[in-house]
Amino acid sequence: VPVEVLAAVTRERFLRDVYPRRMPVVLKGMELGTCTTKWTVDYLSQAEGSKEVKIHVSAVPQMDFLSKNFVYRTLPFDVFVQRAAEVKHKEYFLSEDEKYYLRSVGEDARKDIADIRKQFPILADDVQIPEYFEKEQFFSSVFRISSAGLQLWTHYDVMDNFLIQVTGKKRVALYSPRDAPYLYLSGTKSEVLDVDNPDLEKYPLFVKAKRYQCFLEAGDVLFIPALWFHNVIAEEFGVALNVFWKHLPAESYDKSDTYGNKDPTAASRAIQILDRALKTLEELPEEYRDFYARRMVLRIQEKAYRNDYG
Repeated sequence: VPVEVLAAVTRERFLRDVYPRRMPVVLKGMELGTCTTKWTVDYLSQAEGSKEVKIHVSAVPQMDFLSKNFVYRTLPFDVFVQRAAEVKHKEYFLSEDEKYYLRSVGEDARKDIADIRKQFPILADDVQIPEYFEKEQFFSSVFRISSAGLQLWTHYDVMDNFLIQVTGKKRVALYSPRDAPYLYLSGTKSEVLDVDNPDLEKYPLFVKAKRYQCFLEAGDVLFIPALWFHNVIAEEFGVALNVFWKHLPAESYDKSDTYGNKDPTAASRAIQILDRALKTLEELPEEYRDFYARRMVLRIQEKAYRNDYG
């Protein structure tokens, strides 16, 4: 299913017509500042110079966070940008066609959130972030650079975000939160890496997941609502910026969350309680355990499932 594309959407229209529907939308013709024309490889290299950045390096295009099929390395920013823009590398860590990925982090990655204004202040001056949310709702602005061909694992975030494609092209496949049962989850991530050619012997239910898809060009902005799964392929070398904001009241989020991917505290507590309930069921023989587990599933469906989904 193609993701809806809208042109020149004002803040007012976004908040009135787009945001309440909780569906992904591609916004075209947004005012993003000079970054869309200025951010060439040479300009990026010069602007932020040789400060060290921590990057993912992968010998294969499909990066898998669950099996960790990549390594973390550190490079001066200018060297990293030049390398990420190449297809074949004279200098490399793993192989001459390895892929690079930068996901900016705070000064202390465990405690500080990513904020382009702090980590890349010169580049931040070139960007006009669409502030379609209140200032106090802002959570993070994540600067990203990907080699051509790089594919990121399917995952969800717990906050709403704009994926701003500054340069280069991306393909994004998205799945609704209601299709979580078909995505073989491990935490916030799906085990199904290759969404185009999935292993259906291993993941037979994946065919039931309804796929939404869009192609982002330079200057496009994709609104990804919280809990929507997304799988991103960089079709070309490209630079992007994600802006996450708090859609729920601030106290709903885990205070130690620096990446915007820890479940809300109430959800975490509910899962812990459920785990305890399941442990308690183990005290019963199998036949009884099965019966009461089914009754629990029915209770959850009655109390918590929405029935207005198409």
